[in-house]
Amino acid sequence: MAEPLLALAGVHTHIGRYHILQGVDLDVPEGELTMLLGRNGAGKTTTLKTIMGLYPPSRGSVRFGGADIGAIATPEIARRGIAYVPEDMGIFAGLTVKENLVLAARDADLQDDRLDRVFRLFPPMQKFWNLPAGNLSGGQKQMLSISRAIIEPRRLILVDEPTKGLAPAIIEALIEAFRDLKRSGATILLVEQNFHMAKSVGDGVLVMDDGRIVHRGRMADLAADEALQHKLLGLSLAAHQ
Repeated sequence: MAEPLLALAGVHTHIGRYHILQGVDLDVPEGELTMLLGRNGAGKTTTLKTIMGLYPPSRGSVRFGGADIGAIATPEIARRGIAYVPEDMGIFAGLTVKENLVLAARDADLQDDRLDRVFRLFPPMQKFWNLPAGNLSGGQKQMLSISRAIIEPRRLILVDEPTKGLAPAIIEALIEAFRDLKRSGATILLVEQNFHMAKSVGDGVLVMDDGRIVHRGRMADLAADEALQHKLLGLSLAAHQ
């Protein structure tokens, strides 16, 4: 089998005196969208931040593209081709949509093919091109945050709860956008609490509990097994469409 694009082995992460990740083992295959699910406080966001170097692992290895990145700084991790869409979106409210995207690009000369892709996935980005990002709706801000992550070619995209607080119509638009990204061959690790979203876009699935991975498999298999959903997550996907 091919080596996974991202692999965590025995990763422990401490935040102050708190021991959050307690031996995380996970693989993210290249070209797939892998869901990372779990109850609140399970360690999902800490996992993404550990991958990005925002929280350095206290033990274990983080390997990306065959190289250990556990001890390098966040800017270098980003330069190696990992993009991160945080839960709080991380946009610059006082800058325009255009200025936000220019800052995320390697150069100020945004090429037409890159913009065409963003505008195809997220038409509001073209409509509000010169509008301050702070004036956008919550869903439009999320679209801008994802657009910033994909304006440059990335080998891996980490996304933390993109549908949180969004209306169903916006969630459907995001589902279509992630399906399009999958068709383009993108590799994505997606934390999500909306199980309709998870079922709609996920290839593989990882479930966290208490700082560890307690289940790994195919998203379709988990979506079809209500008893397993209750065991792992304390709820059923059918009840959270």
